[in-house]
Amino acid sequence: MSGATGVEREPGRFRRMFNRLTSTHEELEAEELQQDCSRLGCTAIGSVVERDLVTVGGTLRTVTFRPRAGVPALEAELYDGSGALSVVWLGRRRIAGIEPGRQLVAQGRLTTAQGRYVLFNPKYELRPVGNG
Repeated sequence: MSGATGVEREPGRFRRMFNRLTSTHEELEAEELQQDCSRLGCTAIGSVVERDLVTVGGTLRTVTFRPRAGVPALEAELYDGSGALSVVWLGRRRIAGIEPGRQLVAQGRLTTAQGRYVLFNPKYELRPVGNG
């Protein structure tokens, strides 16, 4: 039979190995982050919609102290392989465990500021270090 059956088949072992060998480190990391997020039931950052209550997960790329309107604010960039957004904790200068390279899951109302998606003061869960 040579017709399409309507069922997508997973690539074979050779194809998967070839794809891993020819992909860049960034592509492999993005794919792994997307798999982790879907396993945790998170929404992909690349498909979120403003004003929705979202649960997103990924790796913190940067963490900076950036006051907003005279109020202390800790700001981090969360990346999940499909996109990035800013996570901002107002009134905080430092939060234990919030550091670049750490994985976390955050939940909150999504908004935009200066053309970027932002979660202000989200609920969050730090993922275990290592195989997180």
